[in-house]
Amino acid sequence: MRAFDHSRRGLVTAGVLGFAGLMAGCSGEDAKEVGAVEDLMREHGILRRVLLIYAESVPKLRTDAASVLATHLNKAAQLFRDFGEDYHERKLEEAYIFPRIEKAGGPAAGLVDPLLKQHQRGREITQFILGATASGTVSAADAEPLARAFEAFVRMYQNHTAREDTVIFPAWKNALPASEIEEMGDKFEEIEKAQFGGDGFDAAVKQVDGIEHALGFADLAQFTAPPPPRAGTSPAKGGNATAKVPLSSPLPPSWIP
Repeated sequence: MRAFDHSRRGLVTAGVLGFAGLMAGCSGEDAKEVGAVEDLMREHGILRRVLLIYAESVPKLRTDAASVLATHLNKAAQLFRDFGEDYHERKLEEAYIFPRIEKAGGPAAGLVDPLLKQHQRGREITQFILGATASGTVSAADAEPLARAFEAFVRMYQNHTAREDTVIFPAWKNALPASEIEEMGDKFEEIEKAQFGGDGFDAAVKQVDGIEHALGFADLAQFTAPPPPRAGTSPAKGGNATAKVPLSSPLPPSWIP
């Protein structure tokens, strides 16, 4: 009888362990799936990397515009248009997210109108960037307007995406039942494949990575901040503080040709 109990106990244990292993495997696969909100936010990551390319190009535009590799800035603007404006904004946010936010009402709905206006302004700026960099060089006449366009775009879009990530997307998720959120994730994936013929995100990562390498912005370590000055020490005395270089004031909407 004891031998039977021991054998039965072993079978039960093996069964439990096998089921646990199966569930662990399923959980691992589920964990790899990208949800709709995560997908939207990582797409913002691609667009932010383009914005950083713009911001890092401003000093050179002002000091040595002839040396600027405008071909790669043009590629960055084209990526922003294809992935950001034509896909992320038009096909996802404007088609599915903003209408649902407006329907749900609340504080988030009040952001939809300025966000839409910023989408349109961004498209105008992108068009200007594409035109100013189309020849492969930046003319002396375009250098300062392009630098200021970059600054204005970066300022606007950093605020824009921050509100979407922290207000709009959470409100959209809360407005939908869990089953519909899952459906939206599948829907967004279908749109992405139809738009790009495959994984648009992975392709965009490769594109922006190539642009960063070409322009010398690929090494993340170069952007590590210097140590702060010691308390009570001015930059002149301490010698370890960097001078603050203020960005020029963003131009009003009327600057766009």
